[in-house]
Amino acid sequence: MQYSPPSKTPGRAPWRRFRPGWAPSLLVVLLLPLLIGLGLWQLSRAEDKRALLAGFEARRRAEPVDPATLQAAGAPARQRVRLHGRFDPQHSLLLDSRTRAGRPGVELLQPFRDDSGRWLLLNRGWLPWPDRRVAPAFATPDGALALTAWVYRSPGNPFLLEQVAGDAWPRLVNRVDAAALWRELGRDGLPVELRLEPGPAAYAVDWPPLAMSPEKHLGYAVQWFALAAALLALFVYLGIHNARETSHVVAHRPD
Repeated sequence: MQYSPPSKTPGRAPWRRFRPGWAPSLLVVLLLPLLIGLGLWQLSRAEDKRALLAGFEARRRAEPVDPATLQAAGAPARQRVRLHGRFDPQHSLLLDSRTRAGRPGVELLQPFRDDSGRWLLLNRGWLPWPDRRVAPAFATPDGALALTAWVYRSPGNPFLLEQVAGDAWPRLVNRVDAAALWRELGRDGLPVELRLEPGPAAYAVDWPPLAMSPEKHLGYAVQWFALAAALLALFVYLGIHNARETSHVVAHRPD
């Protein structure tokens, strides 16, 4: 009877069936927690944005307050305010580089003197500006108006070019600084921007509630988790493939 040596495969140690190599292992150890962490961070951002939207919606449904109450409350973001007074047509600001549906334009901001004696800077909305050789056309109501607006506060501090200056009005600017305007004009005004609600003095005022919606954050989270899953799948495949290659070489090595 011919003797056959026992096969080495069944008794092979489990770790020998998975050999990814030290370099891929190090890469996975470094990248996998990072990718998962980024996905979890995007989920957290989405939840934060949902909470912000809920707060904005609550303020949108609330009754508007008068300027004195707004000032006493610190002018919180999205707080609605009712106004009655007149625009100052002599000191208009044109906020540059505002696009709508791919169309270039500006946002028109004008001082407004409430009957309470307070000055407020009102953003009347977006205007198209297709030809920069010609100033944007707009009209300013000359009578007393009853308006409703809401407080806009920028969510961050984006990179901005140097502020455009000059003595000519209307003045082209690339950021809104209400406090600086009141100092220049020597007026007592609220240091915030108010955005008009739709009405007779408003242009295009359909601003998005947030620069980035919760759905976009969820989409980014899915992308990060998908990258993590792809990295892990590639790591497993590489480990099994290398182990099989090593096993094949050992099996065919001459004694």
